[in-house]
Amino acid sequence: MPPLARRNDPARTIDFVENQRIVDHIAHSGITRLIYGGNACLHHVALAEYEKLLDWLSGLAENLLCVPSAGPSFGRAMDQAPLLRRHRFPAVMMLPCGDPRDVAGLECGIREFAAVANTQVMVYLKDEANFGPDRGAGLDAIARLVASRVCTAIKYAVVRQDPANDSYLAELLRRVGLAKVISGIGERPALVHLRDWHLPGFTTGLGCIAPDLSQALHKACLEGDYRRAEEIRERFLALENLRDQWGPARVLHAAVELAGIATTGPVPPFQSPLGSSEKAELLKAVKAFAEIGS
Repeated sequence: MPPLARRNDPARTIDFVENQRIVDHIAHSGITRLIYGGNACLHHVALAEYEKLLDWLSGLAENLLCVPSAGPSFGRAMDQAPLLRRHRFPAVMMLPCGDPRDVAGLECGIREFAAVANTQVMVYLKDEANFGPDRGAGLDAIARLVASRVCTAIKYAVVRQDPANDSYLAELLRRVGLAKVISGIGERPALVHLRDWHLPGFTTGLGCIAPDLSQALHKACLEGDYRRAEEIRERFLALENLRDQWGPARVLHAAVELAGIATTGPVPPFQSPLGSSEKAELLKAVKAFAEIGS
């Protein structure tokens, strides 16, 4: 899940040259699936630049599977739908909505968006209230979206103190099966999600910096070498701790630049750039992590 590089101009325009450098760095390791969502700050992207982003994503190498995001509000998603309809993305991830909503309304809205955009959707479950306070009814709605082939995948990103103990995930898997759900919170819970819950894969932010290391973690899990997987996972935690402390997207945005991968430029409002002391601490962590990942 890459960040989105921007130029240091008054409009903070998208810098596609620098974004291509990020993509090349990731793809060099063999990662071929790119999801542009929260790390790219697409919650706040302007419609005109969203159109340019879609054009760029659709022109990337044929071996790259790109999933843009839409929303999080219904109105924004419906404005984006005709632009998405021009392209043939394998799916569009629906950004989680925090505005007034209920289960029936969300299900109806996702179906309407998918029809207008002519696409399947990836549902992003960030907390149990994504589909309203009745989690059972919400999961039933997701199951209906999967059964009708409107929803093709679910990014599961509900944070737990102990990811092995998760009744919500258990209920979700009973309804939709393993093949539709990926771990969506980076490397921290990935080992448990793949080993104990048998999820097929995970999303990564820090894999934008050390994609080979992220690939190695996935490979170790697939091979059942969980001791090796735990050793690799631990290497991510120092940077993941900073992301949790200061904000995942803004930290990754700065970290990719500090690692020398690309000039990511400014973060767009409603986020703010890291301060000088934060950047100094982040630089130390990035250097240690990049050396480990090399």
